[in-house]
Amino acid sequence: MAISLQTFFQERKIPFLFTLSVLIICFLILFFTDSFSLNPLVRTYSFLRSPSLTPSSSSSSSSSGVDLNPSSSDSLLPHDLDFSSSLTVNLTWKLCDGSVAVDFIPCLDNFKAIKALQSRKHMEHRERHCPNPSPRCLIPLPIGYKVPVPWPKSRDMIWYDNVPHPKLVEYKKDQHWVVKLGEYLNFPGGGTQFKDGVDHYIYFIQKSLPDIKWGENIRVILDVGCGVASFGGYLLQKNVLAMSFAPKDEHEAQIQFALERGIPATLSVIGTQRLTFPDNAYDLIHCARCRVHWDADGGKPLLELNRILRPGGYFIWSATPVYRDDERDKNVWNAMVLLTKSMCWKVVKKTSDSSGVGLVIYQKPISTSCYEERSENNPPICDEKNKRNNSWYVPLTRCISQLPVDSEGHYYNWPSPWPQRLTSQPPSLSVEPGAEEKFFEDTKRWSTVVSDVYRDNIGVNWSTVRNVLDMNAGYGGFAAALIDLPLWVMNVVPIDVPDTLSVIYDRGLIGLYHDWCESFNTYPRTYDLLHSSFLFTSLKKRCDVIATVVEMDRILRPGGYVVIQDNMEAIKVLGPIFHSLHWSVSVYQDQFLVGKKGFWRP
Repeated sequence: MAISLQTFFQERKIPFLFTLSVLIICFLILFFTDSFSLNPLVRTYSFLRSPSLTPSSSSSSSSSGVDLNPSSSDSLLPHDLDFSSSLTVNLTWKLCDGSVAVDFIPCLDNFKAIKALQSRKHMEHRERHCPNPSPRCLIPLPIGYKVPVPWPKSRDMIWYDNVPHPKLVEYKKDQHWVVKLGEYLNFPGGGTQFKDGVDHYIYFIQKSLPDIKWGENIRVILDVGCGVASFGGYLLQKNVLAMSFAPKDEHEAQIQFALERGIPATLSVIGTQRLTFPDNAYDLIHCARCRVHWDADGGKPLLELNRILRPGGYFIWSATPVYRDDERDKNVWNAMVLLTKSMCWKVVKKTSDSSGVGLVIYQKPISTSCYEERSENNPPICDEKNKRNNSWYVPLTRCISQLPVDSEGHYYNWPSPWPQRLTSQPPSLSVEPGAEEKFFEDTKRWSTVVSDVYRDNIGVNWSTVRNVLDMNAGYGGFAAALIDLPLWVMNVVPIDVPDTLSVIYDRGLIGLYHDWCESFNTYPRTYDLLHSSFLFTSLKKRCDVIATVVEMDRILRPGGYVVIQDNMEAIKVLGPIFHSLHWSVSVYQDQFLVGKKGFWRP
């Protein structure tokens, strides 16, 4: 029966029709935004097809050039891609299971391999034991996980639910490492040796030896057994970049705390193998009660520090053998005296502060004269078989690494003071013809790419980015171009490319060696942005690309970005994998893939 207009108004059905109209409009908006993101500059693509995802022996072309003078005004806008001639991808995902799944690190949590070890005397169980094949499961999120506290607030407080490990709170409560306050973990700047606070300790070091000028001649340092990395965290305000490292051990999640705070850190141990750093890299190395037996195994642990310490660099050791007189500490000190003397390390300062905490500062020689004057060649000088910078799965050796010299036999000079060293010619730069020109061109190119493309034109919100990983860093040009932003970059030099890591350290930046066919030594959810430049063109020839993407998903935080420069062949391989993980994926200029990870888990 028909309803008159008057009856319609009397029964007040207009609100119902209004609500229905709103629902229809919302449906239409959702329908048409399936292909377009809410940001008008970023289009999200439904990658449905891809070329082969397995390692291939076929060669692929690669171009390192970037078109920064586009012929059309919209060339930096993302665009659709044609996958009609590609093979269909069917990827299904599942979560990793087990008691450690939330914090799973494949190469450090391989319990089957660890159980089979013949010995644990030299920390073998804390070293890398990578599973084969690499796992393809996804890491679950901790219950209650939130977007991390932004820098610089994160230096002093982080969400407890993001790293829900209370053991250190109780274990180190008298030393003020970390305190739980409601929803947060608070880091008051305490430490085993920082009885008056880490600020006081840092000032005490510089006062003890004025030659140590933080942020000038001392720029890149290594903090061994760093705890929650407050030493490195507080040095950042002095323009000092500290690589804090410790093993994954009973000091639960200390490196995870450091990275959640936005402080540079990595998981490592001085065991049976070399650290994954180049020779003569660090301006200063620090150990505050780091529990390393430096004279063990003929002094191999301290000789490893000698390898990575720059000639003329300093080693600061703050531990009870320096300032206590009981028999055990005296024995350790006497052994240290003999070892450092045999290595030609000079004591430049030994002192204690008002709290009674003491330290000794050693300096590495800058010439071989002391080595030649020793009564016996013990430890010996390393021979040519100990290839310089070769440190990926290389056993520790009991020898003194050779001091670096240039093509004319002159010892390397100390790098320019910071910040000049970032852009000046690095002492370790190759002497091959054209190397200097190549270095400066690379620096200029990355400055242009970052300013004209990355900073404003690819949809990355840099205000949310603190921890950055450059997966194939080259000379460190990408990191150098970002130096004015409040972030830090872990520069990775893959083991199968020309070695440029010494140049990176000469510039006042930090990094390490790695093979991207294996898992990276870090906790899940520790980086805000992953970057690579023409890495996957070569990587897909020898690695399982899907496993590499799974590893990227593991170490990237929800809300984090990947920025990948590569050719379209590689991008068509990667796009569908990221999309299957429910990431938003965009492509710019046919060479920049930008992905953003969400909170989705299977």
